[in-house]
Amino acid sequence: MNASAEVTAEITELPESRVKITASVPPGEVDRALERAATQYAREMRFPGFRKGKVPPQLVLQRLGREAVMEEALREGFPTWYERAIFASKISPVGDPELDMPDAPAEGEPLEFTIEIGVRPTAKLGDYKGLEVGKPEPEVPGEQIDAEVDRMRESLAGLNAVERAAAEGDFVLIDYAGEIDGEAFEGGTSSDYLLELGSGQLIEGFEDALMGAEAGEERKAEVTFPEEYHAEHLAGKPAVFTVTVKEVREKTLPDLDDDFAADNSDFDTLEELRADIEHRLEHAAEHQAEHAFRDAALDAAIENATVEVPDDIVKARATEVWERVERQLQAQGMNPEMYLQIQGKTREEMIEESSDEAAKGLRREAVLAAIADAEEIEVSEEELLEALQPPAGQKGKPEKLLKRLRADGRDAMLVEELRINKAAELVVDSAEPIEMDRAEAREKLWTPEEESGEGGDPGSSELWTPGDD
Repeated sequence: MNASAEVTAEITELPESRVKITASVPPGEVDRALERAATQYAREMRFPGFRKGKVPPQLVLQRLGREAVMEEALREGFPTWYERAIFASKISPVGDPELDMPDAPAEGEPLEFTIEIGVRPTAKLGDYKGLEVGKPEPEVPGEQIDAEVDRMRESLAGLNAVERAAAEGDFVLIDYAGEIDGEAFEGGTSSDYLLELGSGQLIEGFEDALMGAEAGEERKAEVTFPEEYHAEHLAGKPAVFTVTVKEVREKTLPDLDDDFAADNSDFDTLEELRADIEHRLEHAAEHQAEHAFRDAALDAAIENATVEVPDDIVKARATEVWERVERQLQAQGMNPEMYLQIQGKTREEMIEESSDEAAKGLRREAVLAAIADAEEIEVSEEELLEALQPPAGQKGKPEKLLKRLRADGRDAMLVEELRINKAAELVVDSAEPIEMDRAEAREKLWTPEEESGEGGDPGSSELWTPGDD
């Protein structure tokens, strides 16, 4: 029996892609939560005739009163009951819920509460099968192969000390010490720093001050930190750096010949190396073309559908996206606030910038969910187990994981994700690839009357095409 069966949920649709869920927790589940809370209190209570931690829950209820213990039971149990109500409702929630915190039910009565929350919008489908979609032909220009060879050559470049003035493209080994208003500042000093002139690594003006310098020479670099510099205590302030040039180094590229290929790859000749690079680039281009075709097919199905996405739902989804980024940053040991400072943006600006992508994602999900319903797409037990297969090298039995998901009522989320994926495959697999020129020409079709504004039959849906009179 699913754990979610302990909580029932009735759904009332509201405007603007929102729903109201009326949830009910049966008396037996409430009683079990009450007993768990009483047992928790019993671990800390002392009662004559009982050892600490061995006080029966009923005595705890008598001593503290049912209302006090029920308050703790609700506090502990409500997050789980809320989650089970969402699972039982089989909705796709978007954003934070509005909850009414329930009053403690009388003995033998169920616990009832309501949730108002945004949900994925619904879609009215247009054509989505057999769509003609442009597919690019994978091409690998010779310049692309040259660029890859050059990148490989650059990575193997050597640096040799030279007795001449430094020029753009050279590297200089330097010590520097910076001052603001005659005072040293944190982070303004470094030794044996290797800088490529012309790379734009450091503050504007710093590298220019070192052009033409020779080994042993001291230069002054007068710069101004950008207004949006990540270190706030330096932002917008002028500084003077004293720079000692210790060495000037010239970058030396290896000769591009068969020896280069033999020494730095699995191939004996440069021709074989270039052929291998071409093969890898072709494979990447084919993958990119397939990906572009897939996106274009799905975009066409979405374009043919009608989906209303309320602004509040878009903002809620964009907020969810940013919150995931925040969790990822924290997992990597970075403070999200510091990340925002480096970007020079506020949290609200980051959310606003992702709104278009959030709206597009919601429309795509809505259309694919509608296709899954229209096609009566189902997910087999084998497909569920395959989706739960652990990554290579990791242990785990998908059967056990699926059993746990079902016990918690979480399997519906996985089923819905797989149904949407299968709907996407249906759209893409049924799409007919056409030449990009032909696809682009279709997009340029126009109606002369509309462009000139000269009336015409407002009910006519005919498009003018080349060759028409």
